[in-house]
Amino acid sequence: MKLETVPVKIKILDDRVRKLNLLPRYMTKFSSGMDLHALPEEEVTVKPGKIALIPTGIAVAIPPGYEIQLRPRSGLAFRYGVTLPNTPGTIDSDYRGEIKVIIINLGEKDFVIRPGDRIAQMVLVPVCRIEWEEVEELPSTERGDGGFGHTGF
Repeated sequence: MKLETVPVKIKILDDRVRKLNLLPRYMTKFSSGMDLHALPEEEVTVKPGKIALIPTGIAVAIPPGYEIQLRPRSGLAFRYGVTLPNTPGTIDSDYRGEIKVIIINLGEKDFVIRPGDRIAQMVLVPVCRIEWEEVEELPSTERGDGGFGHTGF
């Protein structure tokens, strides 16, 4: 099975991307997300409960009708309690600046990020626009307005 591909332009902002072969890439044949690498000037230590903004050394031109979502790496979340506080982070198709990743350390120990570390995943996702249609009543469903644990905990 061959997956659909969408061309996305990438601009390398930091020569270390080329030197260290740090272009985002899929790690397995059917991975949904590409691993994204950290490229801080030097090691960054994120203390427990703290947040850091980590550069990646790349910028992209996403085609209209798509966004890139930044998502946590499950291994970092499970092993160290490191995640993205705004997950999924959205990169809009009209943004042309450097991709930076907001990291939070929810673990109990300092977390060190070194240049080249894989820190997040990026997923290309189609986007639809909303066209509002105001109504007096919404169509009914079996669930109705039940939410926030209405089916039990």
